[in-house]
Amino acid sequence: MKRQIFVGDVQGHCEALERLLDKLHFDPAADRLRLAGDLVNRGGQSLETLRLIRSLGKSAMSVLGNHDLHLLAYASGVRKGKRDNPEFETILEASDGRDLLDWLRAQPLMWKSGKRRLAMVHAGLDPRWGPEVARERARELEHALASEPDEFFSHMYGNRPRRWRARQPHYMRLRAITNVFTRLRFCDREGRLDLDYKGSPTHAPKGVRPWFDFIHSDWQGWTVVFGHWSLLGAFSNGQVMCLDSGCVWGGELTALVVDGDERRLVAVDCDCRKQPG
Repeated sequence: MKRQIFVGDVQGHCEALERLLDKLHFDPAADRLRLAGDLVNRGGQSLETLRLIRSLGKSAMSVLGNHDLHLLAYASGVRKGKRDNPEFETILEASDGRDLLDWLRAQPLMWKSGKRRLAMVHAGLDPRWGPEVARERARELEHALASEPDEFFSHMYGNRPRRWRARQPHYMRLRAITNVFTRLRFCDREGRLDLDYKGSPTHAPKGVRPWFDFIHSDWQGWTVVFGHWSLLGAFSNGQVMCLDSGCVWGGELTALVVDGDERRLVAVDCDCRKQPG
């Protein structure tokens, strides 16, 4: 059975990713690399990161994170803010930029293996979604990215609606799905998202808790890998595993290596002088 190597948020730190793969003796012929999203933005090497992962072909994939969607929206002409993003501009101006963007847009919102009882999303899961329902919601958003990307991106940004409902207007429904998979940290047991609070779980507003405290019972026996939450660092409660150990803020880039029944964490330091803000 091939090694499954899951890696947390790279955010444009290609050099750190290369060192991590070297440390793991990554072999594209024998291993599978699965990244938890946020491949780009802030690290200075977003173009190189996309090139490296795409060059690995079927040996590597990523779920989409909020920064990845932000790049795709930026490329479609939808800007959040008035200033240009130099890292994004470098990708848009590259000779292979369009191919890299097409590859990125084709990545899924969720990956899962029923055989291995492993799943991966960038941020979180709605408490009302078990494995099959979550996969259906991910496919719905993936279809929109493939069939109506420009229109979707023009409606993507925003904190409302607070939760997904089956009978919402089309683009409100897609925005709710997007926020669950790519931005969620805190929610209540009914799936109402709190996207404003980003602090410690200890001081969460009344009524909301980390999304995994309310995870659907159908995930029992699974391990759900995610990123997005550098404040948690490399965290596990036995059912979920956060791999965002703050590489972009000078922390570490962390991998979960699944090799048969063995699971272990491997990390490299990230050379970065930035501070969270």
